[in-house]
Amino acid sequence: MPTTLITGSTGFIGSHLARAVARRGDQLRVLIRSATDDDVLSGIEFERINGDVTDRRAVRRAMQGADRVFHVAGMTSMRGSDSNRVFEVNQGGSRIMVEEALAAGVERFVHTSSVAAIGPAPTGGRADETQPFTAGKLGIAYMNSKHEAEAEVLRAAARGLDAVIVNPTFVLGPGGGRASSMGLIRRFLLRRIPAYVDGGLNIVDVRDVADGHLLADAKAETGERYILGGRNFTLQRLFADLSRMSGVPAPQLKLPAQVAAAGARVSEQLGLPLGLAVDETRSAALWWTYSSAKAKRELGFSPRPHEETLEDALDAVSEELGDRVGGDPGAADSALSIAGRISRLAGRIPRP
Repeated sequence: MPTTLITGSTGFIGSHLARAVARRGDQLRVLIRSATDDDVLSGIEFERINGDVTDRRAVRRAMQGADRVFHVAGMTSMRGSDSNRVFEVNQGGSRIMVEEALAAGVERFVHTSSVAAIGPAPTGGRADETQPFTAGKLGIAYMNSKHEAEAEVLRAAARGLDAVIVNPTFVLGPGGGRASSMGLIRRFLLRRIPAYVDGGLNIVDVRDVADGHLLADAKAETGERYILGGRNFTLQRLFADLSRMSGVPAPQLKLPAQVAAAGARVSEQLGLPLGLAVDETRSAALWWTYSSAKAKRELGFSPRPHEETLEDALDAVSEELGDRVGGDPGAADSALSIAGRISRLAGRIPRP
C-alpha cells in the first residue's frame, strides 16, 4: 500500500482527489496549514501533517516515506494586492515541493497547474498543450505564477524527478462551498453579475478532474502536461444555460472589455461590494477555451456531460443560499449603473 501525500487537500479539487486516493486504497497523508480545519475530509482515514508549502521543514516532514505526491495547493487570487503572496505560494511553494520530493526519492510527483499556465486561446479558438506562453505581457500575477511554477517542476523533472503536470480548466461541481471557481455560480444565483463581456470559458467537473489526476499518476509520461477540460462555452451561452436550469435571470448587458474593466476599477475605488477585481474582469474577456484531446488519447480521460456538472453545481450552491437565490442584486445595480455611465461617456453603448 503506497503512502500518498496530497497538498491542498481541503480545497475544492484537493478534497475530491483525497477521497479518490482513499478509494484507491493508498495510505493517505495530507499537508494542511495548522489553522485550517479538515472537516471536508470527514469519513476517510488520513495522516495529518501541519504546515504550509512555503515552509521547507514542514514539507520535508511530510515527504518522509511518501511514495507518491499530488501537489494541489495554490493561491488563485486575481487581486493586485495579493501578487507577492501569489508568487510566494505558487512558484516558491512548488520549488520547495519538487526539491524536497527529489531529496526524499519520491516515485511519482503530479503537479496541479492550470490552463492559466498555457494562456488563453486566440479569439474564438481553442488552445492545447503545445501553445507557447505569451500571456506574460498581460501582467496578471496568477497566470505568470502558475507558468513559473510549471518551470520549477520541469527543471526538477530534468534532474530526475518523475513529475507530470495536469492543467484543469474552470472547475465546477458539487462540494465546492465558497471555492474561487464556484464563486461564479454563487454570484450568478445572487444576481451579482451585472453584465458580461465577449469571452469564452471551458467548464470541467471537479470529479472528472480528480479522476484525471489518478489517470496522470498511472499513465502520464514524465515531463508531460495534460489539459483536463470539458465543454467550451461563450459567456453568453454559459449564462443562458445557467438561467434555463435555475430560473434566475441571466445578465442582459454585454460590455466591451475595456469598459467592463473601467467599471470594475471604479467599483473598487468606491468600495462597492461587487466581488470582482480588475484583473478578473480583464481575464473574463479572454478565450479560456481548450482541447483535451491529448488527455483523452493518452490517459483515457473522459469528462461527463456538461449538463450534469452545471446542475450539480447549481444544486450545491442553491442549497447553501436557500431563499437568497434570485434575490435583490443590491450593489450589482450600482455597479451596472456606473458601468453604463462610463460606457455612454465613451460613446460605446447607446442610452436606453
